[in-house]
Amino acid sequence: MKKPFTPSTPSVDFDLRQLEIFCRVVEMGSFSKAGEAVHLAQASVSERIATLENMVGTKLVDRMGRTVAPTKAGDLLYQYAQRLLEIKKEACLEMQDFLGVKQGEISIGGSTIPGEYILPKVLGSFSKEYPGVTVTLTIADSEEIERRVLAGEFELGVIGRKSSNKNLVSHELWEDELVLALHSSHRWAGKKEVPIHEVVHEPFISREIGSGTLKSMEPYLQGAGLKGIDSLKVVARLGTSTAVKEGIKSGLGISILSSIALETELKVGILKAVRLRGIPMSRHFYLIRDKRRTASPLGRALADFLIVAPKKLDQVKTPTPAKVPRMRTR
Repeated sequence: MKKPFTPSTPSVDFDLRQLEIFCRVVEMGSFSKAGEAVHLAQASVSERIATLENMVGTKLVDRMGRTVAPTKAGDLLYQYAQRLLEIKKEACLEMQDFLGVKQGEISIGGSTIPGEYILPKVLGSFSKEYPGVTVTLTIADSEEIERRVLAGEFELGVIGRKSSNKNLVSHELWEDELVLALHSSHRWAGKKEVPIHEVVHEPFISREIGSGTLKSMEPYLQGAGLKGIDSLKVVARLGTSTAVKEGIKSGLGISILSSIALETELKVGILKAVRLRGIPMSRHFYLIRDKRRTASPLGRALADFLIVAPKKLDQVKTPTPAKVPRMRTR
C-alpha cells in the first residue's frame, strides 16, 4: 500500500551569526560592504546567504548588479532577525553588567573639533580607570556622526551642536569660543576686535555643509543683521578645521574657528585670533546616543565619564602617551 504523498518542508535552523550577516547585507545593500562590517570576504558572505536561502527554501535577496535588495521573504526574516539579535545583545549586556565586566571595545564618533582636539585627552583619562577598554574613535562632521549613531555604527557621539533628532538624547559637555582666525601678517593681527561690516569684504574660508562650527556661527551672523554665511565673501569650503587653518596660513582668507583648534598656532604666533565687536560667539559640545538602543556597560561607563569630565577645556589635562587608549581613526 502506497503511503500518501506529503510535501517536504525545509528544516529552518539558522544560527545568530548567519542572521547577523544577513541583516548587514539587507542594511547595506551590498555583499562587499556587509563583508567589511562583519570582517568576512565578499565570497564568504555570498556563500552564507546562499546557504541560508537553501535552508529556508526561498530567495531572501535579489541580486541586481552591484546592489542587493530583500525579497518579500527577506523582509519578513529581517524583521525577526533584528529582534533575535537585539535579544542576544541584551542578554550579553546584562551578563557583562552582572559580572562587572569592564573590558572590551566600544566605537564612538566625534565631530572635527572634539574628535581631534578634546576626546584624545579625555579618553586618556578614561583609559586610566578602564585599562581593559579599547576605544575606536571615528572623526567626521556632525551630521555624519548623528547619522551613524542612529544607524547603530557608533554607540556614542560627540558633536558641536545640540541634536534636534527626537531619537537622540543630548547631554551638554564642554563650552567653546568661536573667534575670527587670521594670518599673523594680516592688517587686523594687532587688533582685539573688528566690526562685522568689515569682515564681509574679506575673503572667507568656510567649513563644509554639515559642520557643527558652521551651524553654530550662523545664528550669530543672522543676529548681526546678515544673511548668515551667504553674506560673507566665501572663497572656499573646506572639510576640516586643520584644512581651514592651512588655508589661512597660505593667505587664502580668514575664517571663524574654534579657539581650542587654534591653540597651537596661537602659541607659536603663526595665526591670530580676533573677536567680532559686539558679537560674543560660543557654543557647546554635546554627547549623543540613540535612546531606542540598549546601552552597553562600556557605553554607560564612557557616557558617565564624559558627562562628569571637566566642563572647562583648560582643565582637560593631556595624558602620558603610554596611557592613551588604543584609538583607530577612520
